Amino acid sequence: MIRHEALESLPVREALPALTGALEAHGTSVLVAPPGTGKTTLVPPALAGLWGAGPARRVLVAEPRRIAARAAARRMAWLLGERVGASVGFTVRGERAVGRDTRVEVVTTGVLLQRLQRDQELAGVDAVVLDECHERHLDADTAAAFLWDVRKTLRPDLRLVAASATTDAEGWARLLGGAPVVEARGAAHPVDVVWAPPPRAVRPPHGMWVDPALLTHVAAVVRRALAERDGDVLVFLPGVGEISRVAGMLGGLSGVDVLQVHGRAPAAVQDAVLAPGERRRVVLATSVAESSLTVPGVRVVVDSGLAREPRVDHARGLSALATVRASRAAGRQRAGRAGREAPGAVYRCWAAAEDARLPSYPSPEIKVADLTAFALQAACWGDPDASGLALLDPPPGGAMAAARDVLTAIDAVRPDGRPTERGTRLARLGLHPRLGRALLDASPRVGAALASEVVALLSEEPPRDYGDDLPAALRTARRGGDGYAARWRTEVRRLRGALSQAEGAAGSSDGSGGGVSGSDDPVRAGAGEVSAVPGPADGSSPRAGLGGTAGTGAGASAQSDGGGRRSAGRGGPVGSGVTEVKAPTAGKRQAGAASGGGAVQGTRDGGRRSGGRGGVSGAAPRAGGVADVGAAGRGGDLAAEERAVGLVVALAFPERVARVDGGSYLVVGGTRAEVGAGSALRGAEWVAVAVADRPVGRGHARVLLGAAVDEDVARWAAGTLLDRREEVHWADGDVVARRVERLGAVELAARPLTDAGPAPVRAALLDGLRREGFGLLRWPAGAEVLRQRLAFLRARLGDPWPDVSDDALHARVDEWLEPELSRARRRADLARIDAGQALARLLPWASGEATRLDELAPERITVPSGSAVRVDWSDPERPVLAVKLQEMFGLQESPTVAGVPLLVHLLSPAGRPAAVTADLASFWREGYQQVRAELRGRYPKHPWPEDPATARPTRHTNARSRG
Repeated sequence: MIRHEALESLPVREALPALTGALEAHGTSVLVAPPGTGKTTLVPPALAGLWGAGPARRVLVAEPRRIAARAAARRMAWLLGERVGASVGFTVRGERAVGRDTRVEVVTTGVLLQRLQRDQELAGVDAVVLDECHERHLDADTAAAFLWDVRKTLRPDLRLVAASATTDAEGWARLLGGAPVVEARGAAHPVDVVWAPPPRAVRPPHGMWVDPALLTHVAAVVRRALAERDGDVLVFLPGVGEISRVAGMLGGLSGVDVLQVHGRAPAAVQDAVLAPGERRRVVLATSVAESSLTVPGVRVVVDSGLAREPRVDHARGLSALATVRASRAAGRQRAGRAGREAPGAVYRCWAAAEDARLPSYPSPEIKVADLTAFALQAACWGDPDASGLALLDPPPGGAMAAARDVLTAIDAVRPDGRPTERGTRLARLGLHPRLGRALLDASPRVGAALASEVVALLSEEPPRDYGDDLPAALRTARRGGDGYAARWRTEVRRLRGALSQAEGAAGSSDGSGGGVSGSDDPVRAGAGEVSAVPGPADGSSPRAGLGGTAGTGAGASAQSDGGGRRSAGRGGPVGSGVTEVKAPTAGKRQAGAASGGGAVQGTRDGGRRSGGRGGVSGAAPRAGGVADVGAAGRGGDLAAEERAVGLVVALAFPERVARVDGGSYLVVGGTRAEVGAGSALRGAEWVAVAVADRPVGRGHARVLLGAAVDEDVARWAAGTLLDRREEVHWADGDVVARRVERLGAVELAARPLTDAGPAPVRAALLDGLRREGFGLLRWPAGAEVLRQRLAFLRARLGDPWPDVSDDALHARVDEWLEPELSRARRRADLARIDAGQALARLLPWASGEATRLDELAPERITVPSGSAVRVDWSDPERPVLAVKLQEMFGLQESPTVAGVPLLVHLLSPAGRPAAVTADLASFWREGYQQVRAELRGRYPKHPWPEDPATARPTRHTNARSRG
């Protein structure tokens, strides 16, 4: 029996006439309704004609999360007095409750995307409601763009409603072709704001890490709120781990139930949270409770101020969740939960002064998340670069380029961006393309069952108490009775069904492409089978005629072993970290010049990659390696299964294969990682890292989940990163020449190279000169002085005198160090090159100016005594002439070079500085008498005339001068 009183009490009821009118006139509308108004539970039944006087229609409601989709369907069914699966049903990944009479079906946005891919017209659907648009999830933005495309090109009668509690109404209205905005007023009660910052400063979040001091403070604030306020308490925390830790701190609360609600919580717990409790409750929740769920009885909200958002890490190849400060918009949403049913209060665990510095809105996922799955969706839709899609924010160019690199490497798309047949198979799997690649390529080697089990573990990270060794975690999941294990088993069944269907589609494909399922394939209730994914008979796409197509022309690529596909002449980009896979031949290793497709051939010469398409290492694995892991799928031993698990992980994350190096692991992608002291992974020579983080203050990543592998698996999985080259470089003070084999950053083998070519040797010697300087050459007496004289002339006169700075000499090395440099092979040969003779080649001989070198910058100056005194040219700005004072008697002016007065250091008879001057005449007049007075008594045998300007210069004592 319909619960009319409950339906009529929902505030959104007053907005229904305006919404209906907007849809009748325009076919689209933006519904803005605060939480608790009934937009999720009343609008869909009204549009479907299940409540009110409207005609019977079939309505799809898209929710961002599975927990919200189930809860919305159950709430609507309850309001209509029916069971779920009658008039109202739902479909999420792994669970489906829909009957032949269902008129309102609640789905996740992922399920909606896959339906759009396989049936662009959405046959039989009259209206689609996109709920919680303000959260800006990538799937929701993509679904909205696809739906608008469908309405414009195929289904002008399809009604679209973008509904949200708080959203950019104008932006969505523009996106939906000028859709009318309908607002519903809420019945919110006043909410007191209590600022409750921690008593001491806490460290900011880093990655997934949250300062334990903040969690302790949150627990204390919960206890305070229970003492100060009535009603249930809803606590917002960033993730499952934080919920678990705070729940542990709240143990022993008298008369209070502590419940945890998040996407991983068992259905029974979720149902208990959404129903009134018999006792007072503390509900610990993630952001799922901001708007997607209504928790009855809540009068108090405790807000930690943190949230989790995706952040793309191109080096790892997948987006990772990061803990961030929640936006002000999220804070308003959270606070509003306290005023749904009566006046309430929100305790904010930060200072009021901080609030203004928080971001206004959460970041749209399309700006920060990994776009590989989105790029595959767009390619299958017929718009590979997404330029024609109606998106509130365009995808970042760099993220799209990285996504295309990955998709190209696994042969999911062609060079023009259109999907290959392999790409359509990947899209059908309901996985990130990386995990889909691992499932497809590992199944022929390890068996579909084991491949599905491992990929299911990778698709949802297991609890920390499962450990960091993935084979052990697999065994725990198999025998486990917890909520994770139940979800894992459901996902395994789904993946096996999806894999069977994908393989069947591959066998029967005519190359037309067309219908492609999305990223969240539904499973028939209780059967564990993936729903049929038929494609349009003509392979058409809503974007056909706009320059795109969802099809894949026949014969574009050749089938390879292991379910992989390889486009002729195209390999994955080296930096993508993804390898096309061709199963190696068991029992023998192929030479570097093996004829098998994808073999890496030959060596590198000075950094040049050798031939081959980069798909697989040229060497097939040894016995006990990749060729034998199939035993795990045929009832093999435990060791074979563990090798097989590692292979699946390595295929998913080839750039995260790592080899032990000292006390840590060197990852082929170039970073370092460590395993825990008690980890089962410790001692393994090679590991494939599935999950890692970087603790605060640590230089290396920490492995949270991984599997041991051997070198054969590493080579096979990360084949595009395999590199053989002749490596000639400067190291440890000399030329080092080796033949080196590397897997990314990991050096596999090296041996001396005795026949290195002259070009790489010369380059290494030049590198040595850059690192250690031209002191490696031989600098006989006069060579360094020549360089200093030339530097002076360059600074004073400019051209044609050469620049002899280090940078300039490196730039002109061909002009002055040849042919000796090209003849050299090692450091000792450099030491034989006469730098002075080499520098002389730079003199301006052609203009004749070179003959003026001794005139303009003489090595020595003849002073009045007749001595030829060496000039110190070490400072090109001011050359120095150091000479005994008596030898300069009679000279009226300071000597000059190239018009520059020398800085004269007048020395005592003992050769010590007595005076420094650049103006000798001034010194004779003003400074000499003081020097004479100080030194005459000390050196009485030397002349100290009253008038040095007219005295006779001498090198000798008085007695010798008279003689």
